[in-house]
Amino acid sequence: MAYNILVVDDSFLVRDVITKTLHICGAPVKQVFHAANGREALQILADNWIDLVFCDINMPVMNGIEMLEKMVDDGILKSIPVVIISTEGSATRIEQLRLKGVRGYIRKPFVPEAIREIINEILGDSKINNSGNEQETKTPQLVQDGPFAR
Repeated sequence: MAYNILVVDDSFLVRDVITKTLHICGAPVKQVFHAANGREALQILADNWIDLVFCDINMPVMNGIEMLEKMVDDGILKSIPVVIISTEGSATRIEQLRLKGVRGYIRKPFVPEAIREIINEILGDSKINNSGNEQETKTPQLVQDGPFAR
């Protein structure tokens, strides 16, 4: 199955890096949508089927937290998994985001493996391996440590 992914960041360069990383790590991507702020992202979410959102926190017009709150208030959008990719990373901030429904957190700068692992964890797509090639599907492993450990 290929996924529609929304990348929300005010930096074109960061959006481009995340998109290229999705392809490099072998993520099964159907289409990648880009938004420069939360308001643009909400419009894309209203008009398209999105399976996963990667979102920055600090952006003009509408930041990532405001966007997340609007998504949570919407009956349909609240079910879409959101992963924060940000330079902010205090334990307090991460816990606040988790309580708001964020499914994962990746700190900038990041490595392609972080993107691959979060996709495997959230979407249950364990067919991508370290080389980006498909492999036999296995039962997803739970993350045992970190801020979103279960």
